[in-house]
Amino acid sequence: MNIDILLLIPMAVVLVVLFFYLGWIFNSKIGKKSITAAEDKAKQIINEAQKEANNIKREKLLEVKDEWYKKKVEFDNEVNQKKQKIGNLEKQLNVREENIEKKFDLVIRKEKENKHSERDLLDLKKSIENRLNEVEKLEVEQNAKLEKISGLTSDDAKKMLIENMTNQAKADVAHVIKEIHDQAKSEAKKEAQKIIVQAIQRTAADHSIETTVSVVQIQNDELKGRIIGKEGRNIRAFEAATGVDVIVDDTPEAVILSSFDQFRREVARVSLERLITDGRIHPARIEEIVNKVRAELEEEMIKEGENTILQLGLHNMHQELIKHIGRMKYRSSYGQNLLQHSIEVAYLTGIMAAEIGLDTNLAKRAGLLHDIGKTVDKSVEGPHALLGYELTKKYREHPVVVNAVGSHHEDIEMEHPIAPLVQAADAISGARPGARREPLEGYVKRLENLEMLAKSFEGVAKTYAIQAGREVRVVVEHDKIDDLVAEKLAHDIASKIESEMEYPGQIKVTVIREVRKIGYAR
Repeated sequence: MNIDILLLIPMAVVLVVLFFYLGWIFNSKIGKKSITAAEDKAKQIINEAQKEANNIKREKLLEVKDEWYKKKVEFDNEVNQKKQKIGNLEKQLNVREENIEKKFDLVIRKEKENKHSERDLLDLKKSIENRLNEVEKLEVEQNAKLEKISGLTSDDAKKMLIENMTNQAKADVAHVIKEIHDQAKSEAKKEAQKIIVQAIQRTAADHSIETTVSVVQIQNDELKGRIIGKEGRNIRAFEAATGVDVIVDDTPEAVILSSFDQFRREVARVSLERLITDGRIHPARIEEIVNKVRAELEEEMIKEGENTILQLGLHNMHQELIKHIGRMKYRSSYGQNLLQHSIEVAYLTGIMAAEIGLDTNLAKRAGLLHDIGKTVDKSVEGPHALLGYELTKKYREHPVVVNAVGSHHEDIEMEHPIAPLVQAADAISGARPGARREPLEGYVKRLENLEMLAKSFEGVAKTYAIQAGREVRVVVEHDKIDDLVAEKLAHDIASKIESEMEYPGQIKVTVIREVRKIGYAR
């Protein structure tokens, strides 16, 4: 048993050594094969990497070539554009050089011509001096011959001529004195009437000033110079555009606007205030502001008419009648504001109609419109009641209203009880103490007639009576009236005023003819 174990141990050792040796040999062969395979695979990877690197290199080279080609094309285009610009500049320089050469040649020719002209002028001057010397010699010879023929010296002839002229002048002076004396006698009556009227106007000055004058406050008296303008051009342009007399006197920080027409005076007041605020005061700006203010006030009159309708609770009135109602704000009836008077008559008529059981709306409507004829254009002649009758009838007012408007002064027959109510309310409103002043209405009527008379001539565009009727300014159409006809027109208007109107003192007729040409730079 022990022997078997002893035999087994060496055998086991030998087997272990044998297996170890066999294992080592086997592992060595496998390792060599693995190394060889790894080396082959590495070579393959390197080859593939080189191929890919070559491909990438070729692609990058192609991209660089494309980019270089594009840059080259852009550079060539830029160079061509610059060459073209340089070529154009060279052409322009050549043209300028040619023009300069032409101008230089022209200047040289002009200098030569001027030199010739100077020589000609010197020759002409010498010729004139020679002729003057000859004329002086001839004059001396002629005087000597005349003295010899007449037997008088030059001093004696002068004395005789002076005596003859003195006698003639004395005769002319006597004739002029006689004419002045005769004219003074013929105008004595007119002068007396003028003095009387001026005295009457002074006694009624308070009321007249309140109704015909507006005062515009200014910041300082330095603005008065700007309002007047250089040589008075601004104030003349303002008066021509507005038809209002502008009074710039010693009143501190105030300018007075005078006109019988309330609308014109209001246009002038608002325009002057805007011009002062704006600071730009010159004829073109004045005309622009006046036209703008006039348009705004006309829109305001429409709004005033609409407000009056709402105030009285009336409705369904024609738009044209509403415009006429708005115009009442700037009209007066014997010194009484026409709109306030008409509103008062409307209320009175409505109250009385309610008391006796009549239609109050129709009554107020008739009372409001009873003096609407006073807002019709002054060129249309006729009593204001009949003008209002035609106007309300034209715009389809109720027949009761139309009849009341036309009959409130008994120009037509009254057909409805509302008509006498309107008449009574009109009398009540006008009879209030201090409500009306008859002299002022006559004064305003005279100025309106003066403007209408001047406007009746052909070619007249606008007329303005200013300075309390002592002057009428007539603006004519320049394409119809020339300077010679304008002078004759002033004389004709003055003659017509003398023959058809009665007035104190004298009336100055000023005809204005103006040509304007306007261009716009855009």
